[in-house]
Amino acid sequence: MKEVKKVIPGAQSFSIHKSSEQAVLLCHGFNGTPQSMEALGEQFASLGYSVYAPRLAGHGTCPEDMECSTAEEWYQTLESAYLKLRARFQKVYVIGQSMGGSLTIKLASAYPDIDGIGLINAALEVPDYENIHGSDGYLEEGAPDIKNPNVKEIAYNRVPLHAIAELKKAMKEACVKLKTVSCPAVIFCSPEDHVVPAACSEKIYHMIASSIKEYILLPNSYHVASMDYDLNRIAEEANHFYARKTAHPAKRMSM
Repeated sequence: MKEVKKVIPGAQSFSIHKSSEQAVLLCHGFNGTPQSMEALGEQFASLGYSVYAPRLAGHGTCPEDMECSTAEEWYQTLESAYLKLRARFQKVYVIGQSMGGSLTIKLASAYPDIDGIGLINAALEVPDYENIHGSDGYLEEGAPDIKNPNVKEIAYNRVPLHAIAELKKAMKEACVKLKTVSCPAVIFCSPEDHVVPAACSEKIYHMIASSIKEYILLPNSYHVASMDYDLNRIAEEANHFYARKTAHPAKRMSM
């Protein structure tokens, strides 16, 4: 799609080069931008990974651009980024948040030899959108769901109904693909998430076919955990998980 507006300052794609051997591909969520993954990307870079976070079509410009974008375009952005990194690095790990997690599930299904994935409050459903139908018009959005009051996410204050319909397509497809995901997977879940039910992460953990998987709670973060109090924990736990190469039992952190 051709976007009509310039990218909002701070919302652009970003990359950090640290390693020629391993990279982390970060995928933001619905109505988010790479800015929501930047602090997390910096943490991965500090651990020695090269990092890339693409901006999904229609995000980070204006709601009118989002209205013209589709779930397939969002997925194609992630897939294209993965293939480019795959050609350059020995190992590539993909971490998606919310809808970015939905797209990551689809990617892992299509590329079973992927080195590993991380899912942060991955979306299989969004209850607030369940009764939203139609494809014309816009829905007013509240503030992003972040516990840390000092963090501000770049996001539209209204989203197109068409885009919500496309989000539902992406989530439905992720549900269908769950049983075909077999790569190592670490699932992060915020128990106090006001956007995506924690039951989504539990369902993912139990339904994916991966023999190497781990379930980690984020007790001090809301939905946009990549910008919240547990962001360092996400990077550290994912790094440890990808380095171990052995099967892990489910882990549930105490509240």
